[in-house]
Amino acid sequence: MKKTKRLYSFFLVVLTFTLITGCGSEQTNSTLLDAEVTKVVDGDTLHVMISGKKETIRLLLVDTPETVHPTKQVQPFGPEASNYMKEKLNGEEVQVELGIGERDKYGRLLAYVYRDNQMINKLLLEKGLARVAYVFEPNTKYIDEFNEIQKQAQNEQVGIWSLENYATENGFQDETQVENDDTVNSGCTIKGNINSKGEKIYHTMQSPSYNVTKPEELFCTEKEAVEAGYRPVKR
Repeated sequence: MKKTKRLYSFFLVVLTFTLITGCGSEQTNSTLLDAEVTKVVDGDTLHVMISGKKETIRLLLVDTPETVHPTKQVQPFGPEASNYMKEKLNGEEVQVELGIGERDKYGRLLAYVYRDNQMINKLLLEKGLARVAYVFEPNTKYIDEFNEIQKQAQNEQVGIWSLENYATENGFQDETQVENDDTVNSGCTIKGNINSKGEKIYHTMQSPSYNVTKPEELFCTEKEAVEAGYRPVKR
């Protein structure tokens, strides 16, 4: 009887320890590699040292606006994403969870990165500094959770989601394309745009998302826009 009680007590201790150590951490049971961040390239790419070897990591399932693209201008919220990563990770020890297949066509490691038991990929989505993107099997382990986080950021209109029609399923609206659109030079500067929900919205030059909005119609006055069924952009 005493032996049975001792075994039962031991089982409770082990169970309690397991529950305690399992709480407050986002890290999974997957194998995690220790790494040191040597440089943050931009919001979704970083250089690290793993076991004495230099590697480049591309964060899985997320995409941040460009800051160092060779053919694109700096995009809205690109610097914010890059600076957030630099403050969070430069020179820091992190843990790396590799994706299946490990590398992309550029030789970069595809991974989820953790610091202080928090996944960086998720934090970027929470703060509206990234969108869910590049979703390819079999690297979809956290996709449902990522989509939920993104939906919350969209509802709160934080970061990239504060600019209407900026972040799309196909990427970020290229400001240079909008600025070079010959319709902008037609003399009428109020832009009418239809968003993904089918809402007709007009943007004046004072609107925060004016430069990244590609117009379906142009109006010379706000009255014309309203008469055509458009509402002003939310600020």
